[in-house]
Amino acid sequence: MTTLSSMTGFARESGTLPDGTAFVWELRSVNGRGLDLRLRLPAGLDALEPALREATARRLRRGNVSATLALRREERPRLLPDPAALEQALRLALDLAARIPGAPPPRPEALLALPGVLRAEAAEPDEAAEEARRAALAEAYGRALEGLLAARRAEGAKLAAIVAGLLDEIAVLREAAAAEAAGQPEAQRARFLEQLAALLGENGAARVPEERLAQEVALLASRSDVREELDRLAAHIEAARALLAAGEGAGRKLDFLVQEFVREANTLCSKSASVPLTRIGLDLKAAIERLREQAANLE
Repeated sequence: MTTLSSMTGFARESGTLPDGTAFVWELRSVNGRGLDLRLRLPAGLDALEPALREATARRLRRGNVSATLALRREERPRLLPDPAALEQALRLALDLAARIPGAPPPRPEALLALPGVLRAEAAEPDEAAEEARRAALAEAYGRALEGLLAARRAEGAKLAAIVAGLLDEIAVLREAAAAEAAGQPEAQRARFLEQLAALLGENGAARVPEERLAQEVALLASRSDVREELDRLAAHIEAARALLAAGEGAGRKLDFLVQEFVREANTLCSKSASVPLTRIGLDLKAAIERLREQAANLE
């Protein structure tokens, strides 16, 4: 049996790049009608996006997935003075000091603290190093994606047990509904005769031809006949169990099938001619709603 997967999961992959930059990938996924990947990448790494999207599409079918990459470089960039900015700042400071009698000369540390005077040393571009950096990050993303898959499968195994239990509960309720519905024609006939006697009196009811009574009872029985709904419900239960056994990719089909469950349960309740059958129908609807909520989590 192929393993079922949930659409809910989390994975984290961390490490250090060859240049000493520490990185952390965090992947989260929740329910979604299709596959929607949202990438949050640091500036300058947009070139990674096509490969990451392709890798994700190969491994996942459904779910809203967010992938975040955080980078942290331990060593601080080397600061160098900007000659033009330093010369301009020094000239302005000296001119100002000359205008103020007794003013001390400008202090070097004050000049260096001015915006724009110091700048980070620009590293020489190294395309080979950048390519290796991107490759390492893409490889780490692949490992994080595998972790997300494992988390989704673990959750899917739990969901499979829950869904199987709900299908068993629905099957039991369906059998109870069938047993209760079997007695509906006789109960309707007795109720119809009782109502007729209340309207016409005992003697008046006795004068109604038996053939006419049979016709009316048959009409009432046909309107409340739920055998087709119960037969279709039994077929839906078997189909849902087959989807669980098939495993992977069952979520979307199960979503559709649950809508058919709901339709049959609603019709059963609307056709019910007895309080016990209505109660069973309501219990069926409640169990089917729980099934719908769980099925919505499956990929």
